[in-house]
Amino acid sequence: MGLGRCSCAFWLAVAFDIMGLGILLIGVFANLFFYDFLIYAGAIIIFLSLIWWVFWYTGNIEVPPQELEDDVGLLKKDTGVVGLVRRLSSRLTNGFRSSFGRNKRNKGQRGNPQTQRPAQAGPTQQAVVLPMAQPVAETMEVDGREFINSPKFKTVRFGGTVTDILDKFLRGDTSDYELLKHQLLDPDIKDAQIINWLQEFRSCVTHLTKDFEQLVSVILRLPWLGRSQDVVEEYLAFLSNLVSAQTVYLRSCLSVTVSNFIPGRIVIKEGDVDISDSDDDEENLPRNFDLCHRALEVIARYVPSTARFLMPILREKFPFINKSGRTLECYVHNLLRITVAFPVLRQEILELVIGKLLRLDVSAPRSDIEDAEENAAQGADENGASQEEGLFDMDEDKENVPNSSSPPGGDVMAHTVADRLDVLMMVLLAYIKDLGYVKGTLELTRTKELYRDLIAVFDKLILPTHASCHVQYVIFYLCSFRLGLAEAFLEHLWKKVQSPSNPAVIRQTAAGYIGSFLARAKFLPIPTVKACLDLLVPWLHQYIDSQNVGSKAFCDVSLHGPFYATCQAVFYTFVFRHRQMLEGNLRKGLAYLQMLNFEQIVMCQLNPLKVCLPAVTNMFAEITRKYQLVFCYTIIERNNRQLLPVVRSSLGGDSLTTNANPLDSFFPFDPYLLKRSGKMIQPIYQVWEEVSLCDVDGAKQPAKKDSLTEEEDDFLRGESLQSEAVVGLTPGSYESHMRSPSSVGSPPIAFMQRPF
Repeated sequence: MGLGRCSCAFWLAVAFDIMGLGILLIGVFANLFFYDFLIYAGAIIIFLSLIWWVFWYTGNIEVPPQELEDDVGLLKKDTGVVGLVRRLSSRLTNGFRSSFGRNKRNKGQRGNPQTQRPAQAGPTQQAVVLPMAQPVAETMEVDGREFINSPKFKTVRFGGTVTDILDKFLRGDTSDYELLKHQLLDPDIKDAQIINWLQEFRSCVTHLTKDFEQLVSVILRLPWLGRSQDVVEEYLAFLSNLVSAQTVYLRSCLSVTVSNFIPGRIVIKEGDVDISDSDDDEENLPRNFDLCHRALEVIARYVPSTARFLMPILREKFPFINKSGRTLECYVHNLLRITVAFPVLRQEILELVIGKLLRLDVSAPRSDIEDAEENAAQGADENGASQEEGLFDMDEDKENVPNSSSPPGGDVMAHTVADRLDVLMMVLLAYIKDLGYVKGTLELTRTKELYRDLIAVFDKLILPTHASCHVQYVIFYLCSFRLGLAEAFLEHLWKKVQSPSNPAVIRQTAAGYIGSFLARAKFLPIPTVKACLDLLVPWLHQYIDSQNVGSKAFCDVSLHGPFYATCQAVFYTFVFRHRQMLEGNLRKGLAYLQMLNFEQIVMCQLNPLKVCLPAVTNMFAEITRKYQLVFCYTIIERNNRQLLPVVRSSLGGDSLTTNANPLDSFFPFDPYLLKRSGKMIQPIYQVWEEVSLCDVDGAKQPAKKDSLTEEEDDFLRGESLQSEAVVGLTPGSYESHMRSPSSVGSPPIAFMQRPF
């Protein structure tokens, strides 16, 4: 065959290759100062040879004439006798086919009794054929080709196709369009009808432009949930076709799907009065939620950017926080489930959920929850007593007395906001557990990813929120999975305390989190607690040394707020953990505590005992006096004399006392009050073990068992020393410190008011 056509292009390509390769090799091996130019030039010439190779290759491609007739339309002209014979044969064939099809249809009409009417009296009566849509002929001819057994075209109930209705609407005729929407909104629509409609709309999905937005909205709201599997599959197929052909409806599809995350309501009316408002069938909810998440996955399969459009809709559809606990529970459950299919949205979804939980948390202060529970318990006791005092109690009625006297709902909170918060906290903690543990085994990689997302949300929302009571326990619970997570959390907080670039209020709050976490986390071993104290206490000593020589060496919260917050964290941790530090080897434990040098901290000119919470300083002073670590009562008495109450006027009146909590601090991990979710926190939570009088004198007694069952376990709530255990302290000066601040949410300290 040789080189075929375009041989000049072949030789040019070979020449370019040889010349380029030669120049390239000269630049590589020759010792020339312009070698780099030769290397680049040779590579470019070799690349340009590709042009000649393409010309030579395409010039030698051969295509049969028959293929050219089909592809590019090079039809042969029928001339002469051959063309005449061909045209005559084509006409005869078409004539035979048309007559054969017409005879077949006529026989079918004569043989079908439904298309004939019996002749009636009168000359004008004749058979009438119903105006039904005619089926497409079984044999059709298009451009000389046959389509045998083609599917029949379906029609809808009003006698026309959806495409015709859409065309009429664009021309201004809206009658059939409104009839179509009315039929779709029929509350008694059947499964077969829904399937037929969806098939019709799938066939003309390219016509459903922005002009038919109302119609598409009606289609998307068809009752497909709770229907047969065929309806579900047809609806999901329509969704996939719609979002792939008309991406303008992506937000509408996502919005309708997300709206099903909230259980529907069944309202029964009698006249104009609503007599029932009950939840939807609980048995169908799991299946409905599964189908909704499947719909989101189908949409995401065809539109990869679904996550970017989904998050604003999730925020918009979040129910109002005053809705029922069941509504909030279902929506939050589905939000957290979305993070499994869309991991990229997990941090934003956690931020959304925790933000809503914080709003509920700050709306239910600790004192309000305690008062509501106390009132509910008193009301239950009074109801039980009144029933016992009945004069004519029948034997049949006595069986109902225990039920009526017991608190309603068992674990249901008396405070309504706290009850909703309890339900949502239970869902969130269960999500954290399910994501971290798979078949009882901790998945470390997934847990670390979840920890990073929660830490980001913690820094943005939880840490700046003052006096939240329960939401911060999500990070507390996650850290209990592995010691490394707890140590990472403490290190993260310690960096915030140390960094002077952070606002003072953030540094103080971080110090409060460190102290409360070290004191309350039962899963933290003593070596970890000591390691944290080894970081905190030397930093305090270094801060004192840097301030004693300056002009700011005086007690001022605005100047030394992080220092005082860190001192309080150290005192609080020592009060809770001193027993464990001294267990086993008392001499070694005392040596470690003496090495911390609490005396320098207490006696410094910054005077931390004046700023820290009175309950913390009093308990710290008593324990350090017992082990002869430092004597604090002299400083406490001096501080008390400086904080004497002031009378408003010489005529008398209420007295004004100075602020007992100048730091405005709180302990984030104070006792957990929610009942249902509290069952997951209780095993990992360190309760306050009361220091009794005998324990102070040296005899060890076990902690009260009541403190484990009741949540009055914090020494800030009055569970502390008796008055006769205090030595060298006047009662009057001590009583001025007996009230804890309102920000802590604790009742007045009452351990000094016990009988002697």
